[in-house]
Amino acid sequence: MTPGHVAYGLRAQYGLDVPPETVTAWERGVGRPDARELTALAGVLWCSPGDLLAAATTLREHRVARGMEPEDLARWIGLDPKAYLRMEDSGRWRGNERQTAALARVLGLGPRELLDATGRDAELAEVLRNAVVATRWQAYVRPAAKLLPMHRDHLEDVLQRLHAGYRARTAATYGRDDPGDGGGEAGRAYLERIVDHFWALARL
Repeated sequence: MTPGHVAYGLRAQYGLDVPPETVTAWERGVGRPDARELTALAGVLWCSPGDLLAAATTLREHRVARGMEPEDLARWIGLDPKAYLRMEDSGRWRGNERQTAALARVLGLGPRELLDATGRDAELAEVLRNAVVATRWQAYVRPAAKLLPMHRDHLEDVLQRLHAGYRARTAATYGRDDPGDGGGEAGRAYLERIVDHFWALARL
């Protein structure tokens, strides 16, 4: 099918006024269809929306790839549909721990996929940095659990090992560096890659 054929199908079958140039832009990856256009495009091409997504990364893409309506997903995770759509549109997830776990379960997302989809990478990095530099890493188990649907025992083990890893790298310079310098060069380097260290230890 040429872009013109696809554009005609979108207009004739779904009432979408999408010019052939837009279809071409989608094919080249310089444009992206919205949720309605993606569903219609899948219909025209006789496939599922998920077949058109090379790798879903956003909440909307994961939802569309599974053929779910936003109202249905919101009901499954215990959210008002309008509140859910605001989160989906903004790319910022604000659900509580129970809703986050339900979201991961319904969409079949692992911890890393969930973190990417909910846009909480920076939050996790901040929690992890605070956990490793603090005297008591245990205080950061609950904040981390709110971001990731991981078994609590496993999460505690990973945080403890992260904390020990940071301490081992800063032990040689402890007491000689400024308190705000991140524990010397080794400590700063560890903190800069704290999320990578977390995933390596979690093996997820």
